[in-house]
Amino acid sequence: QVQVVESGGGLVQAGGSLRLSCAASGIIFRISAMGWYRQAPGKQRELVARIISGGDTNYADSVKGRFTISRDGAKNTLYLQMNSLKPEDTGVYYCSVVVTGAGNYWGQGTQVTVSS
Repeated sequence: QVQVVESGGGLVQAGGSLRLSCAASGIIFRISAMGWYRQAPGKQRELVARIISGGDTNYADSVKGRFTISRDGAKNTLYLQMNSLKPEDTGVYYCSVVVTGAGNYWGQGTQVTVSS
């Protein structure tokens, strides 16, 4: 079984920064991708950033140039550095871990609130 735990959310003023962390543990043979998704009130969950096993990354257009995703493969830990935060970045941020042959696992989410 795979456990996914996010941390690092909080309340920040517009223009500020936060760093999210995601730790995956359990029976993990190979992680094919890890990513961050967010869900704002009344909206669907959307991709923020993703990194695949080869190191390629994808970002939502709304966060390009402001957010940076990175991964510590040895620790199965994922990070999201968020700079120049905007009120529209507010939402619950979820970590996704895709384990080859096992499926997609999600954390419980961490709240990010950006005040104007």
